[in-house]
Amino acid sequence: MPTHSSPRTEPELTSDCSRCAGLCCTALPFSRAGGFGLDKAQDEPCRHLVVGFGCGIHDDLTRRGFPSCAVFECFGAGQQVVQRTYSGQDWRGRPDLAAEMFAVFRVTRHLHEMLALLALTGDPEPLAGQLVRIVEAAPTEILATDVDGWRQRVGARLRAVSRERRGPGPDHAGADLMGRDLRAHDLSRADLRGALLVGADLRGTRLGLADLLGADLRDAQVGGTDLSTTLFLTQPQVNAARGDPATVLPASLGRPRHWLR
Repeated sequence: MPTHSSPRTEPELTSDCSRCAGLCCTALPFSRAGGFGLDKAQDEPCRHLVVGFGCGIHDDLTRRGFPSCAVFECFGAGQQVVQRTYSGQDWRGRPDLAAEMFAVFRVTRHLHEMLALLALTGDPEPLAGQLVRIVEAAPTEILATDVDGWRQRVGARLRAVSRERRGPGPDHAGADLMGRDLRAHDLSRADLRGALLVGADLRGTRLGLADLLGADLRDAQVGGTDLSTTLFLTQPQVNAARGDPATVLPASLGRPRHWLR
């Protein structure tokens, strides 16, 4: 059985592949239509996963047809499962634990994503403490988690924070803005939750205090855009967008390497 070390006060919410065991490349299903370059069932290792759990085409993912791998973020769930839940064991060394480990990773990634969003409120969140206790628990307790129920609870909290901080603003929640030229628009304090912004031109758009929770920013042009005060912007969204060295990001997010090329 896995053993557990003492609880951590601050969970790691960014991925560290060097301390994982290729869980995202194995536990999750891939589809060509989803930008993964091949169709693969969950719990099946990607054919590009090498012996040391690295990716054999990591430096050439987009050209090889794997753009979704290039922007993927597990929010630290990979190293949490390997290093904490299973005390450094991996599925190759313990094939008897493989199916359970993969299932635990899928749940833990959802929980870590919620923790990452709660962290963006900037305030101590009782819900976050409860989630940390779950991700630090034994596999059976993690697998018994009602993920949908937690999403509803966390979503309600984030909506309340959004309303409080944005105040009155334009409502574009869920709007289809795909490919739109929005450079002349003032989207300050806008509700853009779940908006389809694929390929939209947001260069220089005013987005102060705009709520971007779940907005699809794939290939959105954000060169020179100030995103520093947007609400609930996550690393995968940034990774999927097209920025440049002049794009201003929140302090909690990193600048993707492909923005600097």
